[in-house]
Amino acid sequence: MSETRRKLTTIFSADVQDYSRLMGADEEGTLAMLKRYRDAMSRLIGSHGGRVINTWGDGLIAEFPSVVEAVRAAVDVQNELAGMNAARPADGRMLFRIGINLGDVIVDGDDIYGDGVNVAARLQASAAAGGIVISNTVYDQVRNKVAVGFEFLGPLAVKNIEDAVPSYAVRIGDDTAAASPTAAAIIQHPAAAQTKPRQPPGVRARRIPALLAVAAVAVVAINLLTWDGVFWAPWPLLAFAFLAAMIWVRAQNRIDKRLAGFSVVVLGIIAINVLSWQGTFWAVWPLLAMAVVGSVRWLTRR
Repeated sequence: MSETRRKLTTIFSADVQDYSRLMGADEEGTLAMLKRYRDAMSRLIGSHGGRVINTWGDGLIAEFPSVVEAVRAAVDVQNELAGMNAARPADGRMLFRIGINLGDVIVDGDDIYGDGVNVAARLQASAAAGGIVISNTVYDQVRNKVAVGFEFLGPLAVKNIEDAVPSYAVRIGDDTAAASPTAAAIIQHPAAAQTKPRQPPGVRARRIPALLAVAAVAVVAINLLTWDGVFWAPWPLLAFAFLAAMIWVRAQNRIDKRLAGFSVVVLGIIAINVLSWQGTFWAVWPLLAMAVVGSVRWLTRR
């Protein structure tokens, strides 16, 4: 009987987008292409210290002792496969989706099982064709170590796991993981991305609020210099504050952006009610409507 044990590892899960359609169009050609692409993937996985655990149909599971190398392998895989796809017609390209998770798994011989594997498979299923999606446990380890960008996608529900898993899309070069097949074919290699680094979104996000702060000071000064008994400056200041808050929300990678944006809107409505106060708290009605809509969407979510 084989020995069963547990370990912490990085799980790499991949499959082909629209594999059934490709098989329906050309079974033999698709199988031959799958073998070539899978061979390239296995070679790159091995070059980054990973190990292919299993393949089935169009799927592949691998593991890596290093989280950083797992993400680098995924980027190299998507870049190389994009180059292979470039010579093919758009409807004949084989585009892989990749999900990566760092988790505790059960080891049984050469196989691994458990929630860590299930999460990786769910991340892979949520990825765009030619894209990579990682869990927050992976993001925490690689965010400052790999020459790519990341976009927070929000919590991802995983079957039989109580808490949703925060997930991130990996952005390669100047393109995104949600790129179309045509765009995926021209994804830059990480080395190229290093030669022309993009300005971090956080830097851009800090500049705009600074400009808004200068504009706010100017508005107050104009109001005071043209004083006619009415302090009208709070209205443009409120607009500036709302814009700055939304920019800040967009720049964050570790919060639920939709929930944060919703909160900013709620605070904006309350602020408008307070600034235009005439003895009635009318904001309760739009807030109630928003709460009802939000509840319905939450109850009907898939």
